[in-house]
Amino acid sequence: MASMRIVSPDQLVAQLSLLDGAPRVVMSGNAAMPAAGMAAVDAAFPAYTLHMLNAPAGIPTRDGVVAETAFVGPGMRSHPGLSYLPCRLSMVPVLLHHVIPPDIVVIQCAPPRDGHLSLGVEVNILPAAIDGCRGRSGRVVAVINDRMPFTFGDALIPTSHVDLAIEVSEPLPEHPARELDDDSRRIGELVVSRLDDRVTLQMGIGAVPDATVLALRDKRDLRIWTEMFSDCVLGLDQAGALDPNHPITTSFAFGTAELYEWIHDNHRVRFMRTEHTNDPGTIARQRAMTSVNTALEVDLFGQANASRIGDRIYSGFGGQTDFIVGAMHAPHGQAFIALKSWHPKANCSTIVPKLDEQVTSFQQSAIVTEQGVAELWGYDQRRQARHMIRDAAHPDVKDALWEAAAGFGLA
Repeated sequence: MASMRIVSPDQLVAQLSLLDGAPRVVMSGNAAMPAAGMAAVDAAFPAYTLHMLNAPAGIPTRDGVVAETAFVGPGMRSHPGLSYLPCRLSMVPVLLHHVIPPDIVVIQCAPPRDGHLSLGVEVNILPAAIDGCRGRSGRVVAVINDRMPFTFGDALIPTSHVDLAIEVSEPLPEHPARELDDDSRRIGELVVSRLDDRVTLQMGIGAVPDATVLALRDKRDLRIWTEMFSDCVLGLDQAGALDPNHPITTSFAFGTAELYEWIHDNHRVRFMRTEHTNDPGTIARQRAMTSVNTALEVDLFGQANASRIGDRIYSGFGGQTDFIVGAMHAPHGQAFIALKSWHPKANCSTIVPKLDEQVTSFQQSAIVTEQGVAELWGYDQRRQARHMIRDAAHPDVKDALWEAAAGFGLA
């Protein structure tokens, strides 16, 4: 069995340059982007495909670089070579293992222990990418960072699965919490008014999820089963709201240095493969599974668009559909789309008569805005539309929405 070889950045470029063609390269995304490994790949190949989820700013945009992803991050939204793959996040590992297996995988890891590296704050699709790469005798490259937290679960990768490694010492990028506005606080309080102790939570990142978690601090025996989390989960732990006897299950994390320090060597936190965390069947087996997601806009038919702005792809399906389906099938489960009723930047209502854009999800339990809670589950389409307008829409657009509903036969 081959052993991992530590090389210099220049040696890594030389070794990669020996490979032919324009390879497909999968890299860690989010807070774990391996910048030094990316620089080596970019220097080694005139042309290549870079596959990354939620790519941060800083990826190469030159000619010859195809930016391939199922979830568009800030680094790819205006990329001239963007290639968007519409795919639920739970299915991306299937793509990487069977349909588009990578030639090279570049990961950022904590230093090895007992023959294993740790993927740290980002597991996600990487184990599947490594499996697919090794299955076709590709190259697995590790950027070993002594500032990366050592985490457990599927984060542990045998050093024998890595061909080449370089060493760096760099702090991880941080995502500090923003000051919460009154509308976000109101939305969080309305969501929490629907929840009891002992629920299992999935939440994303942003003001509304943060406000929801803040309002949960007085609850007890909460569990976490999520695709990702930020400092809000640390806040729940500090408030004594979490079930101390149940592991926190996630696939990646993005937050502050305090969060990364808490994650380091914390056996209560399990970082698992995406095909496990996002499997709707597994999600449905969690106790009182509660999914809280957001969207760019929703319509009177209960459809949510969290993916596109006009003709431009903004993000993608991500895990929203996986968790909504799983939560709705869970015993006593609920799924919420929580958003402000008015989009401040676009200066328009987020509740529209009918979506013009690609539908990301539908059939939630309820839509929650700062105006109130619009109940959807169990009501016919006329009453769903009535609840949306009456209970969740901004007052300035209610008349127009009633008129549109009448035109659709919903009033």
